[in-house]
Amino acid sequence: QVQLVESGGGLVQAGGSLRLSCAASGRTFSTSAKGWFRQTPGKEREFVAAISWSGSDTYYTDSVKGRFTISRDNVKNTVYLQMDNLQPEDTAVYYCAVAGRWGTVSRRLDEYDYWGQGTQVTVSS
Repeated sequence: QVQLVESGGGLVQAGGSLRLSCAASGRTFSTSAKGWFRQTPGKEREFVAAISWSGSDTYYTDSVKGRFTISRDNVKNTVYLQMDNLQPEDTAVYYCAVAGRWGTVSRRLDEYDYWGQGTQVTVSS
């Protein structure tokens, strides 16, 4: 059974940093693209960042470019999201996802087959 477990969320002041991790178990995803999404109450889940199977390609939504960095360790079967200069508008539940069928980056939710349970990130002003 595939499981994705996120960690690293929490409460931080504006301008601070957090590093999210997402460890996969039950299957190796070394040839799969991985991504991070976020969701706030009453809104649809939105794309944040994605990384190709090799890590050579990354893709970010405009609002986090220059502040967030996605990376992966295929040996550890883990994907990371380094979040710097966090702002109150970054407050959300963050979800990691794996595209079991694709190795290239995508911002489309329907191309991701496996999802974590989510981790809360709260940024105070």
